[in-house]
Amino acid sequence: MLSFQNQSGRRTLSFGGRQVFSHSPEHPFATAIRREKTYETDRGTVKETVTEVARVPLTDVSESGDTLVFKKDGHCLSVTVTGLSNGVQLGFLGEEGWAYEFALPAIANEAVFGGGEQYRKTNLRGETVVNFVSEHIKAKTVLEKAFLPRFLYREKPHSAIGSYAPMPVFMTDSGRLFLFDTPSDGKSTFGEDCYTFVFDACLKSMTVLFGDSFDALAKSLAERIENRQYLPDWCFDGMILGIQGGTQTILDKTFAMLDAGAKVSGVWSQDWSGENRTVMGKQVWWNWEADENLYPDLKGAIEKLNARGVRFLAYINPYLVKDSRLYTACKEKGYLITHTDGSVYHIKSTTFDAGMIDLTNPEAVRFTKDVLIKQNMLDLGVSGWMADFGEYLPIDCVLHDGDPKKLHNLWPVLWAKLNREAVEEYGRDDVMFFMRSGYVGVQTYAPVLWNGDQHTDTTKDYGMPCVMPASFSLGFSGVPMVHCDIGGFFSFLKLKRNEELFTRWMEMCTFSLLMRSHESIRPWANAQFDAEKVKAHTVRLTNIHVALKPYIRHCEELAKAGLPAMRPDFYDAMDYCASHDMYSYFLGEDLFVCPVIERRAKTRKVFLPKGEWIDFWTGKEFAGEAEYTVPAPLGTTPVFYKKESKYSDLFRRAADLDK
Repeated sequence: MLSFQNQSGRRTLSFGGRQVFSHSPEHPFATAIRREKTYETDRGTVKETVTEVARVPLTDVSESGDTLVFKKDGHCLSVTVTGLSNGVQLGFLGEEGWAYEFALPAIANEAVFGGGEQYRKTNLRGETVVNFVSEHIKAKTVLEKAFLPRFLYREKPHSAIGSYAPMPVFMTDSGRLFLFDTPSDGKSTFGEDCYTFVFDACLKSMTVLFGDSFDALAKSLAERIENRQYLPDWCFDGMILGIQGGTQTILDKTFAMLDAGAKVSGVWSQDWSGENRTVMGKQVWWNWEADENLYPDLKGAIEKLNARGVRFLAYINPYLVKDSRLYTACKEKGYLITHTDGSVYHIKSTTFDAGMIDLTNPEAVRFTKDVLIKQNMLDLGVSGWMADFGEYLPIDCVLHDGDPKKLHNLWPVLWAKLNREAVEEYGRDDVMFFMRSGYVGVQTYAPVLWNGDQHTDTTKDYGMPCVMPASFSLGFSGVPMVHCDIGGFFSFLKLKRNEELFTRWMEMCTFSLLMRSHESIRPWANAQFDAEKVKAHTVRLTNIHVALKPYIRHCEELAKAGLPAMRPDFYDAMDYCASHDMYSYFLGEDLFVCPVIERRAKTRKVFLPKGEWIDFWTGKEFAGEAEYTVPAPLGTTPVFYKKESKYSDLFRRAADLDK
């Protein structure tokens, strides 16, 4: 199956007749690069300046058993070739202080997917993907939306948008999978003639696999990166309501929705530790213990919620607001990252400073698990939390152990690992947490990801629509369980959501793994689940979501095997040419969902994939591989199921709730 040929100076490594790479002096497989980089960081957004000092194409190659040696001008890169059942793994040994660029063959008309969470495009062909964990939201974009007339705003291209969770993992519709084992900063460029991958340090390995379906590739990926994502059973019993404002507020709002007939599985109160009002709006006081003034007798309130079948979820991140009680305690113990002079290294979020817990310090990790999570949250009866951030590690800080440049991308995985260990050590199997930042391996620790901070609008760069390509990209990267904030998060001045947008967002999430709303950074300016024109939709849609529980649990089981719960319209065909709508998706195998992303829309054009389909709401039959314009009244996004689905009766019963 594995062959290495040398013809006319061109050496080619192939597997089963499919080329892995080719090498010639004119087009070398590997190039060593010496470069200098500077970083400018502002609130998690990083700007890199790169100066290339030297470039050494490794044109000479020799063989010794299963090892290839690429060299030139005294520089040497050893590559160990290991055949696998469905591909090949290349192990690398290079030189310290050098970056490496690798060239792999492009295939005509091939589409490329993955790269971690990519918000703007599903097909990455023709794009460059940055492998550097960073803040997704940019202040300039928010200000443009806040001050410019809507018609003057220009949606941002893929190249301008960062990612909380980039990953050097890619799948193609020709049946190839590329997996790079490296924590290093880098870029992947998918050109017309070849694909180039450059990383600041030598790779540990490159794995190239082949498969005849996306499912086959996804299963192969899950065999190499352990997937332990999960959701406790209670998560499927309704919507997790985002509510802030204190003990009585969460009780009053939750019980009012229950009394109205809504299905509520949990209440998520991110301000449980206190409120921090800034120029941007209502943020959280980053001091991870219950605020006794805002949340008196929180333990008792949680018991009252539990008595009505509702769980309580909190919030935590690996930072502590400057001069808070826990900040001071951790500063005295040396638990925070520092500058070279030993002073605390502060990161800034909007307008305030915070210290960052050093996740390489075993004592700091133990304190975070034992005190901040187990004692301050789990002992209260908390059943879950948002494990926020993880992407802000400065590359010029001083850590207890390790080089921040090498750990920057891995930092969110360390944060996920800490949270998962705390849950498992505590011994409760009904607890979950959700994260926005990640890197390769986050799926081993984080029960579920969410798509980060969307704008409260319908723009395709940062608004509601972007959660679809973002979820698809994560699925192609080996992270199959993802959800989003219903309603979005970022709001400023006229950038805010009305009742229509919140309802449309809720429609989409009804047909997803998890329904969870967010009040946004400015709750008073944005429509919520209990608004006068929204409340009835909340009741109706949460009941439909719960009626779909057996099917959604089925999707979760598929995800545990590595198969994404949310899939683009071309997934079954394994052909990007079969895609007609980047903003529609399969939920599992049998449901096809077409969210309404246009303001004030009354209908929706849909292109149904191959097969025979039933309209979820009306029971009307439709033939696949054709376009239709269907009604889409508010509260009813177009959804179809496969006629032959074994869940047809379940879907009919769920739809009957609407009659």
